[in-house]
Amino acid sequence: MYEYELQVDPRRAGRGPESELRSLLIWLKEDESLRHAVRGRIRSGAPTPAAHGTPMGSPGFDLLQLAVGSGLSAASLLFAVLQWQASRRRPPALTVRRGPYEITLTGDEALDADSLRRIVAALENGSGDEDGADGGSA
Repeated sequence: MYEYELQVDPRRAGRGPESELRSLLIWLKEDESLRHAVRGRIRSGAPTPAAHGTPMGSPGFDLLQLAVGSGLSAASLLFAVLQWQASRRRPPALTVRRGPYEITLTGDEALDADSLRRIVAALENGSGDEDGADGGSA
């Protein structure tokens, strides 16, 4: 089981972070390829230091926690999230965290195959390269 945390950038959250995260959770639950492999809940994200010392979180229900079965690849989850972003009139930026690694998705990543490979590698291997050798964040 893998755990992910997702947050919407409040400056780009059309209907507000909680509403956007609820929409994403419903999207994931309705996806036939994900519905049995993903469990999620929305909660308040207390400010905690991110990889570069910046706070991630704010008061309110603004954090989507996902528990993802080990049989589901990070790529499948990433593509579902990017599809959800593409379906939004004003797609919100999302910060995705797995362990100490954090990636911000704007939706533009779907247009760049190299970016997608780096993001998937970071989420699956905990690194920014496809081999998982660099140990850094993407």
